[in-house]
Amino acid sequence: MHLNPYGEDAVKLAADLANRRPTTPAELAGRCREAGMVLERPVTPDDLVRVHAVLDAWEKVVDTGDEHERATLVNRMLAESAAYPRMTDHAGDWHLHYRDDRQPLGAVLFALISVGTALHLVGRGMHRLRRCAVGECAAIFADTSRTGRQRYCSPRCANRDAVRRHRASRTASGT
Repeated sequence: MHLNPYGEDAVKLAADLANRRPTTPAELAGRCREAGMVLERPVTPDDLVRVHAVLDAWEKVVDTGDEHERATLVNRMLAESAAYPRMTDHAGDWHLHYRDDRQPLGAVLFALISVGTALHLVGRGMHRLRRCAVGECAAIFADTSRTGRQRYCSPRCANRDAVRRHRASRTASGT
C-alpha cells in the first residue's frame, strides 16, 4: 500500500526554500504557488518569520548523520506542527491535510514540511536527505533516485566533482 500524498513534493519544496530562502512574503507566496500549493490566506511577514524558523529546525534534521537523532528531530517537528489528518476539498479534489483548517502559511508549511519529511524518510530511507557532496556547495537535496545513492544536488555539481577528481588523478600520476 502506498500512502504518501506529501513526501517527495514537500521535501523538494523545503529544500528549495532552505537553499534559497525567501526574503519577502510575496516571494514566499510565489514560490509556494509554483510548487502547486493553494494559498487560502494572504501571506504576511509573520509567515516569513515562521517559515525561516521551520527551515532552521529542518536543516538540523538534514545535517544530523544519526538516524535516531534524525527521527527525534522530525518527531519533535511533527508534535509541534501537525494536527490529526482531515479530509478537505478546498482545491476542488478531496485530499488529506495534516493540519488544522484555515492556518496561516507559516503553520501550513510547518505541518507540510514535517509530515512530508517523515513520509520521505520512512518511505525511501533515513539517509535520503542530505547536502551536496561538493565541499563548496551547501545545497540540500532529497534523494529520490532509484538506487538511493545520489551524492550531488545537481548534474552541474556532479560534473564539477568528476572533473576535479580526474585532474587530481592526472596530477598524482604525473601526466
